Amino acid sequence: MIGVDWGTTSFRAFRLDKSGVIGRIERDGGIMQVQDGDFAAALRGAIGPWLAEGESRVLMSGMVGSRQGWVEAPYCPCPAGAGEIAGRLMPVAFEGAQVFVVPGLSAQDMGGVPEVMRGEETQIIGAGAEGLVCLPGSHAKWAVVSGGRIEGFETYLSGEMFAAVRSATILGRMMDEGPHDAQGFARGVSRSGDAGHLLHHLFGVRALGLFGGLSGAASASYLSGLLIGTEIRAAMPRPAAVTLLGAPALCGLYAQAIAALGGFPTIGPSDCAASGLAFIGSLTPWN
Repeated sequence: MIGVDWGTTSFRAFRLDKSGVIGRIERDGGIMQVQDGDFAAALRGAIGPWLAEGESRVLMSGMVGSRQGWVEAPYCPCPAGAGEIAGRLMPVAFEGAQVFVVPGLSAQDMGGVPEVMRGEETQIIGAGAEGLVCLPGSHAKWAVVSGGRIEGFETYLSGEMFAAVRSATILGRMMDEGPHDAQGFARGVSRSGDAGHLLHHLFGVRALGLFGGLSGAASASYLSGLLIGTEIRAAMPRPAAVTLLGAPALCGLYAQAIAALGGFPTIGPSDCAASGLAFIGSLTPWN
């Protein structure tokens, strides 16, 4: 079987058998880079050699199943596990192979506002984690998992907010390029717990810089700590064990912040997307 994790900006494919991953492809070429919307040609261009060698089953997850992707696969409502997801796979016409798209999940927050994810559900299932699971990123996800089923989740725009503030506001002009500043990050995490509002604390990035309380080299790390700390305080209202899934560097930052706020972070497996696709694939009704 071939598993594909096809996101907004990246494409990853895994050739899978009973032993695990036996081949992989990682490249740029997310759904927004597909020429003229010809997803079939893009997929064949990436995995053509595996198809020529006899692979005929393809399972795809991520934004490829979104409204901007190949086909819009309706969300599967939470609570849901691999069985419910496999029961809602969306078939896609593709010459020479059976292709299905994983649907993604939907939920509601405490105010009744919809929540959605595409791709993260496959990683969570592949990780086999229980309890509180965090997937840091542009749109960080915090999910509650019980008995292998995702009970619900929340999304935080911390990563996208960091990029926007740094590149498109006056705060960014106070920041110098340079390596991560651990002390600045820790100060930002601590500041996130002070009285006041995030919008007030954000202006402090500029004011501290103006009065010599924060160097240009440390400002970006302070901003990162402020945003991540605010996110964690909301998503982890009391100390808890948290499994982190995603890019090692970013998971490392979250682990530092979670530990500083009394939590117990664990970095999950690196190939959880492939493992999740393999598990869902084992439940897929192939011909």
